[in-house]
Amino acid sequence: MGIFDKIFGSEKEAKEEKQALPWQALNSVKQLDDIAKASKSKTQAIFKHSTRCGISRMVIRQFESNFDVTAEDVDLYYLDLLNHRDISNEISAKFQVFHESPQFIVIKNGVTVHHASHGGIDPRVLNNFK
Repeated sequence: MGIFDKIFGSEKEAKEEKQALPWQALNSVKQLDDIAKASKSKTQAIFKHSTRCGISRMVIRQFESNFDVTAEDVDLYYLDLLNHRDISNEISAKFQVFHESPQFIVIKNGVTVHHASHGGIDPRVLNNFK
């Protein structure tokens, strides 16, 4: 451990303190009906991510480092766009949002209450929908 780590703490230590996000894989169109139903009693959120896109990687890292909501307050879904474009298309139709990548969609009472893409994605907005 270097002198600066002793004084300021290391970045590695800060990352280790952060808990893993409660991601649930979104890999079936049927799950969208389950999400709409569950949103009547608990906020649901979908993060659409393109695994080959550098911007999407940067945004998901920022999302994970700023996430401050508990699993009791929100169900958090992760959609790999490259493997499940059909699900993304169904999300657009079912929740009335234009497809973008990366994209973050918040669903409450069966409808989209917030959506953002690229630099506009901020998980702290979930605090408004608990």
